[in-house]
Amino acid sequence: MKIKAEAQKSRHGGGRKTFLTCYTAAMVEPTPTGGTGRKVTAKDVAAAAGVTVGTVSKALSGNGSVNEATRRRIIERAQELGYEGRSPRQQKASARMIGLITSDQFGRLTVPVVLGAIDTLAEHEIALIVCDGRGDAIREQHFIDSLLRRDVDGILVTGTGISARNSIGRQPVPVIYALAWSRSADDVSIIPDDTGGVAAATRHLLATDRRRLAFVSGPSNVDDSTAARLSAISSELAVHGLELAHEPLFGEWTESWGRLAATQLLASGHDVDGIICGNDQLARGVVEALTERGRAVPRDVAVVGLDNWDVMVEATNPHLSTVDLNLTDVGHAAANELLRAVTEGRGPGGIRRVPTRFIPRASSAAR
Repeated sequence: MKIKAEAQKSRHGGGRKTFLTCYTAAMVEPTPTGGTGRKVTAKDVAAAAGVTVGTVSKALSGNGSVNEATRRRIIERAQELGYEGRSPRQQKASARMIGLITSDQFGRLTVPVVLGAIDTLAEHEIALIVCDGRGDAIREQHFIDSLLRRDVDGILVTGTGISARNSIGRQPVPVIYALAWSRSADDVSIIPDDTGGVAAATRHLLATDRRRLAFVSGPSNVDDSTAARLSAISSELAVHGLELAHEPLFGEWTESWGRLAATQLLASGHDVDGIICGNDQLARGVVEALTERGRAVPRDVAVVGLDNWDVMVEATNPHLSTVDLNLTDVGHAAANELLRAVTEGRGPGGIRRVPTRFIPRASSAAR
């Protein structure tokens, strides 16, 4: 979905420039359909016209560039569904804003979360102001103060990955954490159920008659997801009276570490027939190292990644089995939870997990 972005410069300590980016989407109010009482939304019109919600907004508001044939099709579908727009005065009166503070504005994991949130907020005619905190507590506090001066209705907070981060504390408006969870039990955090996905991958390998598994990951910290993933794998193996065939290997989140880890596994003399990796970059490196050393994937060793990053999946031969983290759904869920908190008040704290999906491909096919 294409969203108009406006960058606003501000000053921060030491004269450094910081940026707030405002993503806006003017949508129209849901209206009842004939006789059913169900509300028609912009998403209904988008689905009927075969376009995105953002395109519906542009076509009906007259703002932005939309192909004329597409505009006519959207208007026709909106009329058929009984979808009515609001006047500019009504739109202005109900305009709202949500702030988003991210440690990783352009990161591969963060972007789909942000796009999911934008898509959900656009349906409610809410602008999203994105602030690049870069993981710096001083920058984050600067942006929090700036967002509150702009009278935002709530704040979303994301991190660089699926790991714990410090809370920004209790604010005058609701705060929801997405992707990275808050260390405070009082905060609400929305994260992907990556441990459930890893457990499903382990069951898949066991079902394809792999019994001697290894785990290759990035760094292992006390409060990140790596320890939980390792626990999930061990639990699934224990059901069958098994344990890992080699101690877990921890390093960096890179292809080069995947290559080195696979080399270490082969040199150890352990007869491994399945390797679960903490991300798809690691998995690609593992596959390359195994292949170079005469081990066929998946005949000799099955390999599974995590992320479902299409670049890595398609560049690996054979194509990677992996876990899709459904990060866009994480963004949807976080935005919906924040909207609920804005309208109904803060709920109980804790971590909410969005289901993930294991996707089997050639790298772990049955022998």
